[in-house]
Amino acid sequence: MTAIAATIASIVGEENTVSLDNNLKLSQAIAGNLPNCIVYPQTQAQLAAVIATAHQNNWRVLPCGSGSKLNWGGLAKDIDVVVSTERINQLIEHAVGDLTITVEAGMKFAHLQNILAQARQFLALDPSTPEATIGGIVATADTNSLRQRYGSVRDQLLGITFVRADGQIAKAGGRVVKNVAGYDLMKLFTGSYGTLGIISQVTFRVYPVQEASRTVVLTGAVEDVSQAATTLRGSALTPTQADLISTGLVSSLELGKGVGLIARFQSISESVKEQSNRLLEVGQKLGLAGMVFSGTDESHLWQRLQQQIHTPTTESTITCKIGVLPSAAIEILHQVQIGLIHISSGLGVLQVENKNQVLQMRSLLSSHNGFLTVLQAPVPVKQQVDVWGYAGNALPLMRRIKEQFDSKNILSPGRFVGGI
Repeated sequence: MTAIAATIASIVGEENTVSLDNNLKLSQAIAGNLPNCIVYPQTQAQLAAVIATAHQNNWRVLPCGSGSKLNWGGLAKDIDVVVSTERINQLIEHAVGDLTITVEAGMKFAHLQNILAQARQFLALDPSTPEATIGGIVATADTNSLRQRYGSVRDQLLGITFVRADGQIAKAGGRVVKNVAGYDLMKLFTGSYGTLGIISQVTFRVYPVQEASRTVVLTGAVEDVSQAATTLRGSALTPTQADLISTGLVSSLELGKGVGLIARFQSISESVKEQSNRLLEVGQKLGLAGMVFSGTDESHLWQRLQQQIHTPTTESTITCKIGVLPSAAIEILHQVQIGLIHISSGLGVLQVENKNQVLQMRSLLSSHNGFLTVLQAPVPVKQQVDVWGYAGNALPLMRRIKEQFDSKNILSPGRFVGGI
């Protein structure tokens, strides 16, 4: 055991300190040599003690949860120790009547949903994998199609507790929906990739499970699907999820030919039936093929869609997060085999096969006032391409914020915009 590992083991115990000989997941997330060890604190107090020790010794720390998104973002640099919150995973409070829940950051998303399901409630996020931890979801702002109805991670976050870079515990927000204290701080931590502090506890608003659910899929020619999406955006219909999907996804999901529009309606039975029929009528008028899914077939369809968009098809596949004006979404999807874009926000995910395609797509998106960020890619690609591709003027401000929160630059160095 190395000196660093031995010091940390004295805080959390040897059974919670694991030496790293060859960890493939970490080798895809870290530039240079692998860290000394990965540590699993079991309480928030232990987590704070580990970070305080790292701060005193200038050890560089890579925070994570279950590690499902460790290979997202930039390559971390010169990491001494990986700190996982996976074992800090208790339910703190579920206020059923107030529609809020407070949990520790290491709780798995799937486990949280099981707890809520007992009260016929749910957390309206759909992260790339149900095995992700709650802290990791917040740290990477990881949600997908449900943003159509419920917004992003930061829109549902009511309170947050985190460990600062110096090991002190801090809080923002609270456990009630109307609490606004620390609102900006919670927004700041959402999507910060562990560069400002380590999230240890969160409070979310939750929602009642809807009575009925149906999904409509329209497929066909690019122009017709684009018109259907425009009609849906301007209508009184209220889908909980609504995405444009590429020809490759339509084909692999066996939904037909051409590009696709997939929309899910969830409400009382009469409303769901009426809204589904109205969207089908829109498709019929445009000459599009239409399909309707419900029950287990519907759940399976959305699970497969999620898996395919976030699972690289080959070892060289590069997964990217993008944003573009919704009016230009269909043009972007027409350029790739595997891609999905939300019809209202213009945010989405697509896959390309080499760095040249990354640069070409980034240029195309930029011409439409959009962006492209590389999420998953082979290490050589991340070493050659600017992962974030940020061209705005806020980088000096980001650096000042980083300096205030982490003056020694020990938390996730290199993962964020501009190498922060």
